[in-house]
Amino acid sequence: MIDIIKSGSKPTASGPESYFTGTVSINSPFQATAPARVGGATVSFGPGARTAWHTHPLGQTLIVTEGQGLVQEWGKPAQAMNKGDIVWIEAGVKHWHGASAASAMTHIAIAESQDGKAVDWLEKVTDEQYRQ
Repeated sequence: MIDIIKSGSKPTASGPESYFTGTVSINSPFQATAPARVGGATVSFGPGARTAWHTHPLGQTLIVTEGQGLVQEWGKPAQAMNKGDIVWIEAGVKHWHGASAASAMTHIAIAESQDGKAVDWLEKVTDEQYRQ
């Protein structure tokens, strides 16, 4: 079977305030059916918007499709992400990602689920952490 999720066929959702800071839109979420376990979405961040700290049991891939953003591993400096960049985050690595202060950013986020769970959400990134 081949399943095509048509562009615009799923409603855009706002990023939940408990997991995101700022203006975030989640578009075209997808989840493969078992035995596959991959899922993801296109996520758009307004300038300064970002995720909370989080981990993924099997890692995460980000593909930046527009703008400029930041990604940071706990205890390390933030790194810039730009349109066309692909970012791999290893399993269990505490991190956050989002737009830079001056630019919006959109990425495709892809992660696999383990025991039905693809992400463990943690505390929000403070403004001080974001500015580092």
